[in-house]
Amino acid sequence: MNKPEATGIFFYNPAGLLPDPVNYDELLLYSLGFPEVVKTWTYHEFIWNEKSIFKKINENKLERIIIAGLLPGTVKALFSKTMALAGKDPEKVYLASFNDYFTGSSIDADRYKAVLACIIKGVPYEFAGIPDDLPVNPATLVIGAGIAGIQAALEIAYSNNLVYLVEKSGTIGGKMATFDKTFPTLDCAACILTPKMVEVNQHPHIRLMSYSEVREISGLPGNYTVKVLKKARKVNIQTCIGCGTCAEKCPAQAPSEFDAGTTLRKAIYIPFPQAVPNKYLVDAESCIYLKNGKCKACMKACPVPDCINLDEQDSEVSIEVGNIVVATGFKPFDASRMSQFGYGRFPNVLTSLEFERLLNASGPTGGNIHLRSQDKKGNRIFNQASEKPEKIAIIHCVGSRDKNYNKYCSRVCCMYSLKFSHLIVEKLPDAEIFEYFIDMRSFGKGYEEFYERIKEEDVAIIRGKTAKVEEAGNKLFIRGEDILKGEILENVVDMVVLSVGLEAGEDARSISRLLKIPINEDGWFEEAHYNLDPTGTCRGGIFLAGTCQGPKDIPDSVAQGSAAAARVIQSILKGRVRNDVASVSLLQVEEKIKELSSVPI
Repeated sequence: MNKPEATGIFFYNPAGLLPDPVNYDELLLYSLGFPEVVKTWTYHEFIWNEKSIFKKINENKLERIIIAGLLPGTVKALFSKTMALAGKDPEKVYLASFNDYFTGSSIDADRYKAVLACIIKGVPYEFAGIPDDLPVNPATLVIGAGIAGIQAALEIAYSNNLVYLVEKSGTIGGKMATFDKTFPTLDCAACILTPKMVEVNQHPHIRLMSYSEVREISGLPGNYTVKVLKKARKVNIQTCIGCGTCAEKCPAQAPSEFDAGTTLRKAIYIPFPQAVPNKYLVDAESCIYLKNGKCKACMKACPVPDCINLDEQDSEVSIEVGNIVVATGFKPFDASRMSQFGYGRFPNVLTSLEFERLLNASGPTGGNIHLRSQDKKGNRIFNQASEKPEKIAIIHCVGSRDKNYNKYCSRVCCMYSLKFSHLIVEKLPDAEIFEYFIDMRSFGKGYEEFYERIKEEDVAIIRGKTAKVEEAGNKLFIRGEDILKGEILENVVDMVVLSVGLEAGEDARSISRLLKIPINEDGWFEEAHYNLDPTGTCRGGIFLAGTCQGPKDIPDSVAQGSAAAARVIQSILKGRVRNDVASVSLLQVEEKIKELSSVPI
């Protein structure tokens, strides 16, 4: 038998990255129980530089080093170089990355030990920490009906398996349904999406549950019981003919959520003309009858008997499923949090989603760009009677790449900002356009070419941060910088578009608690393994799709929706699904390590 190589373990935990309280004494004692481990060190026991590490290697005659922690890869190069300087094999520096196996999401000493044991013995955790299989119900729940949820639902349904598609709003389609064009091809977003929406509505294996929310989940992987709250639409979707008479007579108005508040809709409404289901519903918060019991104008106007029932109550249904796909999407950053840009105070400072609706032919101005104005009741809305802007500024990275808000890059903002410039050139050829960016991140297929194309369209693309936006009469005064020229810039424009970043959905935390799957510090759902299992979670039979996992563009969301569906179909074909990661005990991992270690190579 080969003599075990002398191994040293360095616990790397700068700035308290590892969740507290972690019992380091327990981890150290466990590690020293292996004959090959001769010494262990915690982060604060010595200075992490070449000289200090070199000394540890020689003093303890180390042949192998393990760096354990949440981000051990950040210091691997230092250790590999020092091993080479000490005359050792630099390839024998190994990483025990706790967060790769859900140990970073909660304090789980046994999981830390299991990961350490696998690295010490040279057995991949993926082989030793395999949960048992459980029988699976072939029905699937998809939570969220944006493009990722739609894609996943259709893929599973076309394998002849039942899908429950739950969407909290009155229509499916998600954020993509509000877009005008998609970058970099400038294809019509509705032309891509609406056929899929109709397909979902007509598919015999999809049970669409719009205007509904998941309230409770119980059971084991492969056999989940889900309680869904079906909010009262107050309109019978079976008998509603979508004539619109009710909305014509309704006296109450409210900001249109679909149009990002850029215009008003009635209290009884269809979210947008191509909505699925294409039926009316009642907004209980703005309906006069539901507030004071004095109006039934819609009921009186409706030509279909008993179609509208303003006294209808919410109901709850229970469904049984074996797999769950989470596709709950994102929310745009609240630009009013960055008061220096004046959003919410200056009427012609817009967010990117508001500007999308201005550009869209189904939007409040029929796709024409106009300044915001006030109606007779003082509501600030967009309409075609207002003036058109002559100078438009687009400010990138609002709420992204900023340690005061979100440190991460939202990935899509640069490209949709460039798309805006192109569409402004098309619609307002005489307008001046200014793009203020920090770094241009054109990462996808055809994106760099799109960027180069925009630079040739007489758009002023300025690299530097924007400090503030102020009102100057009927204009907007912008103060910023051009770091390439080393100048402070001042500009006066008619309209400012804020390219807001993406944040985790407002219901991410509540869904995390329901499903018992972790979220990271930014609120995004944690995948099983960033590289090897980006759609899986720590829960058996629960998968992620789209922007609920992190910022991504439409192609990546669609791809992940298909990938999640493939995992579901795989389990249905096998008739089995893996149990939760947490179901595997430390003892089971140790026994599996012994078994695999004895297998001759």
